Amino acid sequence: MNLTKLHHGIYCVDAQYIQPGVAAVYLLVHEGQICIIETGTTLSAPGILQAIESLGKSVNDVSYVIPTHIHLDHAGGAGALMQACPKAKLIIHPRGADHMIAPEKLVAGTRLVYGDSAFEQLYGEVIPVPAERIIIADDGFTLNIHGRVLKFIDTPGHALHHFCVIDEMSSGIFTGDTFGIAYPPLATDSGPFIFATTTPTHFEPDSLLHSIDRILKYDPHFIYLTHFGPLALNASIAKQLKQSVTAQAQIALAMKGQPENRDQRLEAAISELFVDTILEQGGRESKEHYQQLFGADARLNAQGLNFWLVRLEKSENPGA
Repeated sequence: MNLTKLHHGIYCVDAQYIQPGVAAVYLLVHEGQICIIETGTTLSAPGILQAIESLGKSVNDVSYVIPTHIHLDHAGGAGALMQACPKAKLIIHPRGADHMIAPEKLVAGTRLVYGDSAFEQLYGEVIPVPAERIIIADDGFTLNIHGRVLKFIDTPGHALHHFCVIDEMSSGIFTGDTFGIAYPPLATDSGPFIFATTTPTHFEPDSLLHSIDRILKYDPHFIYLTHFGPLALNASIAKQLKQSVTAQAQIALAMKGQPENRDQRLEAAISELFVDTILEQGGRESKEHYQQLFGADARLNAQGLNFWLVRLEKSENPGA
């Protein structure tokens, strides 16, 4: 267990997904109630429950479990946590509810991306959530926890089933994957290194840029990233993230209509973009070191970009 106290009753728990420092789960504790924001995987659940116990709380204090979207590093542990927390309700995007109730298609899609062996190692069993314990959070939905207001906003672009959660008390937003990835070890003297995640299957750059702008309009002081940890927001970080969306989309568009080995070519180009950008920003490690660090994200981003290109190609040539 890795539990970090932040501020305003917010704690960060390392989900131990793949390795430490990759995926965060947040505990929001207010007036005796606990919200678990993000869930990690089923394999993360014991550590989350241990973190709650270490705060002198119990599973009966958990009122809400809130994944920002249904990708399994964010929602895979929802069923296990709901089983363990008998009083909790699951709050989920309207497009994600059916997949939480019957996760078979979600599991099949994730197996397709990762392969069966990696799926078992990373995610374990995905447990269904009873429909009667689910609350649908449409755009603008608010949750009042003894005077602490959480507001939910629809933020597509990374996924169609994605919302972000605004916590007015901390002037922060739990952004899931909408506000990108900033692993702490990638920080340079220039500050955090942040990049957009374009993983399969719903990446759409214009929607993502609109969602980022929507987040920025709330002028948050903090962004609570799932990958990884809290970030004090400034104009430089926002600009860097939007440039990452645009640059990756431009790389993909240059390969439109060229499907042969496109996943591999996209992966190489995205890796080169990330490595060149971090070195320009003052990264002190070798090019080979950064290539290794960015490997998995470059590969997944390439797959997501390829899905986007296939959709574009089909829409422009529906008879093909």
